[in-house]
Amino acid sequence: MCGPESMRRTDDDVDAFLAAGPRAELLIAVDAALRTGMPDAPRTLWRGVFWGGTEQAIVGYGDISQPRPRGEDVDWFLIGLAEQRNHVSLYVNAVADGAYLAHRYADRLGRVKVGAAAVTFRRLEDLDLDAVAEMAREAVALS
Repeated sequence: MCGPESMRRTDDDVDAFLAAGPRAELLIAVDAALRTGMPDAPRTLWRGVFWGGTEQAIVGYGDISQPRPRGEDVDWFLIGLAEQRNHVSLYVNAVADGAYLAHRYADRLGRVKVGAAAVTFRRLEDLDLDAVAEMAREAVALS
């Protein structure tokens, strides 16, 4: 099984995790923007097998219960930050007016690719951190 159902919260130190990767400067800057937009949201490191069957570590911001079409709701995060092999991903699990919030902010986030609920980027200079903080603020307001 892949996806939220096979990811688990950990007690791992989020700051140590962010500082340890090859894109530490980028991850720490995005983390700061998310924390600006979500100052009261809990921050947790999740680990497990994610969609696509790959082992992942994702910093989750905010706690939500995500409804599933079949089966019980799943505990998950409102926004997730993950370092991939060739890029960084933001998973934005917030919907406004029937559309994922990431789509509403796509043209303001910078040089990014936007999927259904994921925003991917490669470098700090490709991303507008003020827009990330604003999107995070709106995500909290919608949750």
